[in-house]
Amino acid sequence: MTEDTTHNPHPPEHLISETARRRTFAIISHPDAGKTTLTEKLLLYSGAIELAGSVRTRKNQRHATSDWMAIERERGISISSTVLAVDYAGCRINLLDTPGHQDFSEDTYRTLMAVDSAVMVLDAAKGIESQTRKLFEVCRLRGIPILTFINKLDQPGRDPLDLLDEIERMLQIGVTPRNWPIGSGGDFQGVYALAERQVLRFTRTAHGAARAPVAIAGIDDPHLEALIGQAAAHQLRDEIALLEGAGAPFDMQTFLHGSVTPVFFGSALNNFGVEPFLQALVNLAPAPGPRISDRGPIDPIGEPFSGFVFKIQANMDPLHRDRMAFIRICSGRFEKDMQVHNPRLGRTIRMSRPSRVFARERETVNEAFPGDVIGVTNPGLFAIGDTVCSGTLLRYPALPRFAPERFAILQSRSLGKHKQFHKGLEQLVEEGVVQLLYDPQSMRREPILAAVGELQFDVVRARMATEYNVETELEHLSFTAARWPHCPPELLAQTRLPSATRLVYDQAEQPVLLFTSEWEIGYLEREQPQLNLRGPEIPGGSV
Repeated sequence: MTEDTTHNPHPPEHLISETARRRTFAIISHPDAGKTTLTEKLLLYSGAIELAGSVRTRKNQRHATSDWMAIERERGISISSTVLAVDYAGCRINLLDTPGHQDFSEDTYRTLMAVDSAVMVLDAAKGIESQTRKLFEVCRLRGIPILTFINKLDQPGRDPLDLLDEIERMLQIGVTPRNWPIGSGGDFQGVYALAERQVLRFTRTAHGAARAPVAIAGIDDPHLEALIGQAAAHQLRDEIALLEGAGAPFDMQTFLHGSVTPVFFGSALNNFGVEPFLQALVNLAPAPGPRISDRGPIDPIGEPFSGFVFKIQANMDPLHRDRMAFIRICSGRFEKDMQVHNPRLGRTIRMSRPSRVFARERETVNEAFPGDVIGVTNPGLFAIGDTVCSGTLLRYPALPRFAPERFAILQSRSLGKHKQFHKGLEQLVEEGVVQLLYDPQSMRREPILAAVGELQFDVVRARMATEYNVETELEHLSFTAARWPHCPPELLAQTRLPSATRLVYDQAEQPVLLFTSEWEIGYLEREQPQLNLRGPEIPGGSV
C-alpha cells in the first residue's frame, strides 16, 4: 500500500458540512432509570419510528427497537450495544444504545470510546446510582461532554433542587438547569424552558406511543393560570425567580470541556419534555473532533479516512449468519469498496458491502463521514480495537478488556453438535461476550468461560441455543479473579503457587492465574513480585 504522508489542506466542502452535522452519542444510566424508553422516544420524535416500541415497517412487533435479540425481548433488558442512525433537524444522529446492567459494563465501556458526547439518564426518585456513577467516571476520563435527563417526573420523586445538589456533590460537576418541571408525580404537567422563557404543557397520549400534544405560553401570560392552574403557576413563578437570581448562565465551552452538565427534566414514558430535549441535544452536543492516535491528534476533516472497530456482532441477520464489525469513522470520507489498511495484520482490505445500521436493520451505503458508524461483513479480518486507515499509517488506542470475576466450564449437551458448539463459542468470544481460557492439564481441554458478571453466562447459553441450536450446561468454578503473569516461562514454571490457584491459558496462549480470593493474589504479589501480575492484555497492544 502506498502511503500518503500529506494532510488534506483543502478538504472538500461536502466533507466539512457532513462532519459538522454529525452528533454521535451514547446514553448511560443505572438499570431501570429509563434509558431504553428514552431511546425509543428520541426515535419517535426524530421520525424514525411511528409508534414507540415498533419499527415503521413492523408495527406488530411491539418491542424496543434497540432490543433486537431474543433474550433482550424475553427479559426486557438491553444486553448488547446497538447502533441507531436517524436524521433530525438537519443533523445526522448516531445513537449508540448501551447495556445498563453492570455485568455488561465492558461492552458499554468500549462503546463510550466511540462517541463524542453522552446523555446521562437519572431516576427522579433515586438520583445518582452506582452504575451511573461508574459510567460517568469513564466519560470524565475521556473528557466527554454530558447532558443530563432527569426522568420519571410523572412518578413520586425527590425535590429538583436536591437532585441538582446531589449531581454537583457526588459527581463533582457543575449543573445548569435548562428547563424546570411544572408539578411532579400525578400533577406533572410539563416543563418551563428557561432560555426560551416558555411554558410547555404536554397532554398524555395512549400508552405514550405517539407524540404528546403541547400547549405553549409565556410565564407572564395572564392565561397561564387557566392553562396549568393557579397553584402551579404561583409555584412555577417563585421557583423560576429563585433560579434566575441564583443560577449561573450556561457556558458552552465549559460544557464541551466536561466541567458542567445541562440538566433537563421530563418523563420519557409520557413523552413529556422529550422533544425539547432532542432539540437541545442537536444544538449542544459537539460534532466530531480530533482523535488521539500514535501520530498525535487526527483531525476529522484534514486527514484521510481512518476509524476503529469497537464492536463485533454475529448473527444480526439470521438468514445469512454473518458477522459484522462496527467501525467508528474518525476522519476523512469513507467510500464503498475503498482499500484500507489494518496495521495489526499488516495487510490491505477491501471494504465491500458497508452498511448503515438501524438496530438489526441495515442498508448499503456508498459513503460515510466522521462520526458515522458503519457495519462491514467480518470474515475474520477484524478484531475489537483494530484501526483501519488509508493514507499514512496510524493506530488509535486499543480498547480495554476487563479482568473477569466469574468462571465456568461450558459443555454441550449433545456430542453430535461438536462443530456447531465450537463455531458458536468462537464467534461469541470474538464479540467479547466472554473471555475464553483453557487448562492444558485437562484431558478434554474443556473451554473455561471468564466473565465480569453472571448474566454474561446466561447470554452465552441463550444465544448458543437460539443462534446455533446447541443446548449447553455450565459448571461454575470457585475462582473469583484472574491475573496475567509477565515473566519468563521458566520462572513461572519454577514458582510454587498457592494450592487453590490454577494455571490456565488464554486465546493468545498467554498464561493466566486463577485465584479464589484476594488474599491469594496479595500473597503471591508479596512473595513472588517477579511474576509481575497484571490485568488482561489487549490484543494488538496499546498506544
